Amino acid sequence: MNLKLKSAWRKDKTTHSLPEVYSSIKVPKKGSFWRKYLAFTGPGLMIAVGYMDPGNWATDIAGGAQFGYTLLSVILISNIFAMVLQHLSLKLGVATERDLAQACRDHFSPTTNFILWVFCEIAIAACDLAEVIGSAIALNLLFHIPLTWGIVITTIDVLIILLLQAKGFRWIESIVGGLIFVILACFVYEIIISQPAFTEILGGLVPQKEIIQNPAMLYIAIGILGATVMPHNLYLHSSIIQTRDYTRDTEGKKEAIKFATLDSTVSLMLAFFINGAILILAAATFHTTGNEHVADIHDAYKMLTPILGASMASIAFAIALLASGQNSTLTGTLAGQIVMEGFLNIRLKPWLRRLITRLIAVIPALIVAILYGEQGTTDLLVLSQVILSMQLSFAVVPLVMFTNDKAKMGEFVNKPFLKVGAWIISGIIIVLNVYLLYQTLTGEQ
Repeated sequence: MNLKLKSAWRKDKTTHSLPEVYSSIKVPKKGSFWRKYLAFTGPGLMIAVGYMDPGNWATDIAGGAQFGYTLLSVILISNIFAMVLQHLSLKLGVATERDLAQACRDHFSPTTNFILWVFCEIAIAACDLAEVIGSAIALNLLFHIPLTWGIVITTIDVLIILLLQAKGFRWIESIVGGLIFVILACFVYEIIISQPAFTEILGGLVPQKEIIQNPAMLYIAIGILGATVMPHNLYLHSSIIQTRDYTRDTEGKKEAIKFATLDSTVSLMLAFFINGAILILAAATFHTTGNEHVADIHDAYKMLTPILGASMASIAFAIALLASGQNSTLTGTLAGQIVMEGFLNIRLKPWLRRLITRLIAVIPALIVAILYGEQGTTDLLVLSQVILSMQLSFAVVPLVMFTNDKAKMGEFVNKPFLKVGAWIISGIIIVLNVYLLYQTLTGEQ
């Protein structure tokens, strides 16, 4: 198998992905199922935060307020797509010991790689933009800090948190896990007090033809897809799975793929619950009371407490938003380091790379906040999701190509059913994104 893998790649791999934490987390060679599972738990949670970032909130709130529970099926389908794609991503990392960016650099020409890198950086900047704005909005709602100062604060605090990586990658994973628990607790509370119609929730999980027929509903549905499947996560997962110190032979890799897939799937089920909870909350609180115009985070925050009659409703919502924004910035800045090192083989000090990533997002956010205020930042949040949706194909297609290639993957190549399924998912994503681009350029919504 190793000979096949070597012949499939143009050059032997000389540098590890994220070398400062490569193979740094011990995996018990012998032990119970749960001990091994816990050793692999962490990367899945870091991936899951990208599926519950502030960009998702805007589309989920708009979808729930306007169309009730109908678009729950879109969140479910998007999550299934995400589970498949993240499985392919971690499998690429384990089987080839390359992250997706390194695999692209090996396979494509320098010109193609440069274009892919530019697209990827734009996507990460757009994603980071959503997180910066989301965190700043949360600080504004909770503490009345002006948006401009909130943006500056979010730049500094995430860099401080990332410095903890020097203490070990588990520190970052623990912070992420803790913040996810905060988000989860907040939404469990919100669901309990909003008293949604559970029969309608079950009905919403079944796809309706109305989603395709109604242009406004289709536009939000595509936005949900773009906000759910995150392109930078595909690069990130193929890298951070290699932080585990599993045996680098066939059996060790098989076991790593099994436990990493379990970690990823469980974590994404958690993300599905939180995404679904945002839409359910909007449907139960706004759609059923005739407030279908609620389409952004500010409106949702202001109206939750008066409608639900619970003083903590708005506060819990803002706390969850702040935790979501902070979590997503952690993984976004890490992904920026991975793609620069992988595509260009340029190695900067991690803190410098993260500072560059933050400034790319912060500068446009600051300009818009100063010139246009609250409404401008909301529009920027929506635009960031459109950009992410556009870039998705450029990450998905190479990932499917590589994992379908027996010469590159050896015995870890995708099985025939998965090969077909992966291309179907890619095709759906590409068609929907082209349609979204057409709607955006022509102004049809």
